Amino acid sequence: MIRATTVALITIVPGAALAQVPYNRLVNADSEPHHWLTYSGNYASHRFSQLAEINTTNVHRLRVEWAYQVSGGSLIETTPVVVDGVMYLTEPPSTVTALDARTGQRIWRWSADVPEDVKHIGFPIVNRGVAILDETIFVGTMHAHLVALDMHTGAVKWDVTVGDNDLGFALTLAPLAIDGKVIVGVSGAEAGVRGFIDAYDAETGDLAWRRYTVPSPGEPGSDTWGGDSWRTGGGSTWLTGSFDPDLNLLYWMIGNPAPDWNGDERAGDNLYTCSILALNPDTGEIVWYFQFTAHDTHDWDANQIPILLDAEIDGRERKLVVTANRNAFYYVLDRETGEFIRGREYSKQTWSDGLDANGKHLVRPNTEPTFDGTLVWPSLQGATNWFSPSYSPTTGLFYVAVRQMGSVYFKGEAEYEPGKPFLGGGEQAMSGDDASGAVRALNALTGERMWDFDLLSPPWAGVMATAGGLVFGGSNEGNLFALDATSGEPLWDFYAGAAARSNPMSFGIDGKQYVVMPAGRVVYVFGLGPAN
Repeated sequence: MIRATTVALITIVPGAALAQVPYNRLVNADSEPHHWLTYSGNYASHRFSQLAEINTTNVHRLRVEWAYQVSGGSLIETTPVVVDGVMYLTEPPSTVTALDARTGQRIWRWSADVPEDVKHIGFPIVNRGVAILDETIFVGTMHAHLVALDMHTGAVKWDVTVGDNDLGFALTLAPLAIDGKVIVGVSGAEAGVRGFIDAYDAETGDLAWRRYTVPSPGEPGSDTWGGDSWRTGGGSTWLTGSFDPDLNLLYWMIGNPAPDWNGDERAGDNLYTCSILALNPDTGEIVWYFQFTAHDTHDWDANQIPILLDAEIDGRERKLVVTANRNAFYYVLDRETGEFIRGREYSKQTWSDGLDANGKHLVRPNTEPTFDGTLVWPSLQGATNWFSPSYSPTTGLFYVAVRQMGSVYFKGEAEYEPGKPFLGGGEQAMSGDDASGAVRALNALTGERMWDFDLLSPPWAGVMATAGGLVFGGSNEGNLFALDATSGEPLWDFYAGAAARSNPMSFGIDGKQYVVMPAGRVVYVFGLGPAN
């Protein structure tokens, strides 16, 4: 097993010894774009870099400045955080490494005590990143712990158990740090856990509140679950949420119900699975919710990043939350009230005849899984998945990596056994020539398709837009690329030789912009080479 150790190796990074990231820095992250302070770049989750040194006229000069090879043998899905000359990234299964952002030289490295037989039912052994607040780094582990580390040394400040890994709980997400609290969600729906979102005191690790995503009898929404099915109802919360400091609302996306493909024992809409919850971050109270897929039997988690933006809709200024859902529909909601404003199909789907005035699906008959199998688009992996979209306030476009794939869905028997798969069936994806992918640009206010950049296979890497007029992404075939943000025209590519399975990000140091894009087991850091 990997021991809980910290190894301090080295060097003094200019400015790092005095580095601190108080809450007001996180709120105002857009004012210092040379840093990347949260998983999605800012609380609104734009994954947009305001740095413009690298742009459409010179992106062809990008070259590798340095590269870091991770030690774990699993997938790299991390997005690094960069602050005051130091890069903090995670390595699978549950390691945090601090690097000199100028050179890639290791400063310190901490590894959790993860058992070799750690349970990961329904998901790979991954870690998507850290959160930072004041002088502390926060990380979740595969065996469902939340750990606070000193940002300068990697020393453990506190370590709390969030869930029981023997039952299937794990933490694969990057935590979200807000004012005095750290918010985390859990993986584990495929083991029949009852999902929740937790808030912990950033100083002490004490639990501040827990919000279950499947209501118990007597709670609002409990009537949407048949019998005792709520006890093993799923509703994982395994991807980082977004936050509006002005409204004081936390937005978190909720995963699929359990069992995945057999809904016989869980009659009803199965709230709050496949939904977005707007929570009071002080108490965990649900302020509003919106369900994207009622009574899901295709494993269409709503675990995609929600993006917050302000815009005029029908002559009225609105505070919006927008998302491209795994079920192949794009949604525009009022983020103050949860009101459905607009929605439309953004990728091939065969299960819905559209949305009614309240955003509820008009489900086509004969699209449920059967014992003989039912072909439905999209596949269980969805029209998109966990990897991040991006929003550019410059172009007004929403960029998303799209998976175009169908599946034959099979229904099966479902009997719950603690710590075992609780699936109720399975699926056979239509791969090969029947599957493809694209980076797709949508009008952020309507979901209208503006352009496509076609990919050979359904992608597993996210995208990042920049003020330099670019969109960065990656493919399964090992290509990292940059597109014109307005037209989708390819402007640069780099063959990494291994699949891209993470999200791009950008930072600046000493007046120079860098773009970070992992592929295979390597984190590549690109910068501009000399002009010819």
